Amino acid sequence: MSASAKRLIVGWQEWVSLPELGLPALKAKIDTGAKTSALDTHSLEPFDTSRRPRVRFHVRPCPEAPELEVPVSADIFDRREVVSSNGVSELRYVISTHLSIGGRQWPIEVTLANREHMAYRMLIGRQAIRTGLLVDCRASFCQPRLSYDLYDGIGRTA
Repeated sequence: MSASAKRLIVGWQEWVSLPELGLPALKAKIDTGAKTSALDTHSLEPFDTSRRPRVRFHVRPCPEAPELEVPVSADIFDRREVVSSNGVSELRYVISTHLSIGGRQWPIEVTLANREHMAYRMLIGRQAIRTGLLVDCRASFCQPRLSYDLYDGIGRTA
């Protein structure tokens, strides 16, 4: 099999999932201009267990259904200063989780931020784009479509 045949081709927007976080379907923007990935979160609250610092938050995966909220908790991997596209610097929590696109899965780091006024609940930055992933900036949704119906019974209403 040639090297190009092994590559996963994605468009500038794709359906993705974060299975470890209980998020089976999100529309994401693939942004090679952004260094880090970001996930839209609400009600962010750090807490400590006896062994490690953690964070709990809610994700509203569907922009058209803001009443759907999925409660999530994760280990805090880091805190980083992130400069947004409008030039504003913000200290954000960073978590590590697995990203799934088109049947492939790999670990990524994700910053947690309020993106409710952004078009996409998730931004995939270039640190998350691995060898074997090719971004076709002219294309959209090259990988199989996921559905917000996958949240039936998972989330709760706000």
